[in-house]
Amino acid sequence: MKFSCEKALLSSAISTTSRAVAAKSSIPAMEGILIEAGETLRLTGYNLETGIQASVPAEVTEPGSLVLSARLFGEIIRKMPDDVVVVTSQNYTVNITCGLAKYDILGTDPEEFPELPSVDQQNALTVAQPVLRSMISQTLFAVSDNESRPVHTGSLFEVEGNGLTIVSVDGYRLALRHEELEEKKGADTFSFVVPGSALSEVEKICSGEDAVTIIQGERHILFQTGDTVLVCRRLEGDFLAYRNAIPRNNPIKIEVDARTLLSSIDRVSLIISEKLKSPLRCMFGDGAVDITTKTAIGEAADRCPTGGDGGGLEIGFNNKYLMDALKAAPAGRLRMEFTSGVAPCVILPAEGEENFVYMVLPVRLKAN
Repeated sequence: MKFSCEKALLSSAISTTSRAVAAKSSIPAMEGILIEAGETLRLTGYNLETGIQASVPAEVTEPGSLVLSARLFGEIIRKMPDDVVVVTSQNYTVNITCGLAKYDILGTDPEEFPELPSVDQQNALTVAQPVLRSMISQTLFAVSDNESRPVHTGSLFEVEGNGLTIVSVDGYRLALRHEELEEKKGADTFSFVVPGSALSEVEKICSGEDAVTIIQGERHILFQTGDTVLVCRRLEGDFLAYRNAIPRNNPIKIEVDARTLLSSIDRVSLIISEKLKSPLRCMFGDGAVDITTKTAIGEAADRCPTGGDGGGLEIGFNNKYLMDALKAAPAGRLRMEFTSGVAPCVILPAEGEENFVYMVLPVRLKAN
């Protein structure tokens, strides 16, 4: 095998595919990147859960394939001078040169590298990269890390008509985002669950303005943008019936400025830590909410102006869960809806299209 490639392009492809490489594996080849030099140069990282493949333009003089340690190969290319990198392999010895720098390292048999699963297309959809990136980042925080319900360790992608809805739940909160699709092929309505670990990689890959094509197969999902492909397994099981879980027709409706409320919670949260946990006690009055908390360190209080009358509703929240929802909300003015001090809080845009919904469950407060 022999090829030459621009250092910057090669380095970028290595860092992208390295994210799907197994950190430690009983199969040494899985700690490496599969390099295939043919009509183009193709790099693949695969940890049996998620696979990422990137193609880069290169001048291939001798086709071939080989597996190189992702960590070592990445470090070597990253520290090379900005020039054309020439890679030559004879048996399993690989020679890497760039400018005056030169390395001879050992590679691994490509036959030992697991094959990336092929995805049989059942349905497909196309979304703009910035839209998909924002939808993932604004729902990913609510994905569960509890392995007892594996289906909730991912996000539900639900396609209905020309709209895509992404939903994440973890038992304490729910995050929902809805956007219109650019294009769709297949059934009128379909849904699938993508692991949260794969979605955080998809979010990183969506760094440009192009479109992303998502293909749903029987067991796997494929995301493709430009020359980069990510394949991950689908999560099986019954996802929460989220429409029934979100309470609507809530009698108490309060309008808040997201950043102002976030600042108030942030100030009160200074005395809360991993060791000193305490809920926020929120008292919604007419035109303001009083937020207090008490830990072994002391007490903290703040007041945030609101629109509407909370009727003296007292409700407790985990500070982190409420802050996560406020940070993710893609609107400046929000509407918070309540039924009682023990029912979930629903957060929606105060005006315009209802393209997001967050729900946070309250924490039981001890009597004063």
